[in-house]
Amino acid sequence: KGGRAHILGEMTKALGSARTELSAHAPRIETIQIDKSKIRDVIGTGGKVIREIVAETGAKVDIDDEGVIKISSSDLGQIEAAKAWILGIVEEPEVGKIYKGKVVNIVDFGAFVNFMGGKDGLVHVSEMKNERVEKPTDVVKEGQEVYVKVLEIDNRGKVRLSMRVVDQETGAELEDTRPPREPREPRGDREGGRGGDRRGPRREGGRDGGRDRGGRDRGPRGERRDREEGGDPNHMPAFLKED
Repeated sequence: KGGRAHILGEMTKALGSARTELSAHAPRIETIQIDKSKIRDVIGTGGKVIREIVAETGAKVDIDDEGVIKISSSDLGQIEAAKAWILGIVEEPEVGKIYKGKVVNIVDFGAFVNFMGGKDGLVHVSEMKNERVEKPTDVVKEGQEVYVKVLEIDNRGKVRLSMRVVDQETGAELEDTRPPREPREPRGDREGGRGGDRRGPRREGGRDGGRDRGGRDRGPRGERRDREEGGDPNHMPAFLKED
């Protein structure tokens, strides 16, 4: 009994109670469940996406046909990074929410930003700053990390983003001081626009009042055909009469 008490005392010096969490270096597996329709998004074409997740984070990722994903590693940071990447792919963006993303493509009218791992959205040049921006390259460059706010998601899934209402240093939302645009007038209500009919009333009987260019009244098609063929409805062309 004395020896047992001594051993327990020595053990208490090293660890007085059970740990509430595993060591950061202990091998572990975390499991998450995703919707089956999102499996192909996580795997990617030919496994491109899932291979990139494994290569970048160092964690091992396995996914089955039911959408159960197992992420394993001896480094907790690797597991958390892979988990955040996957959740970013399967999560749907929310209007009004702020995300951190990366500029992946710059065009004349703005820049496309990749956020949430697998989502792309457009920051129009008018949404980069409150003042006028001549060229998107004056504000951003490819590979740059930016904070964006989701302004709109249309029925085709296209996402419209804004940088000017987010503090690019902290990611905090800023007050929109720009006055709202006035609604456009419908085309049909514009004076002299294409929607208005500026043409006068049409003449009866067509352009020339039912007369042909020679000034003669047009008869039924059958009568015109008879006149052209010599007045005989049974007229037969000469080449058909030859033996």
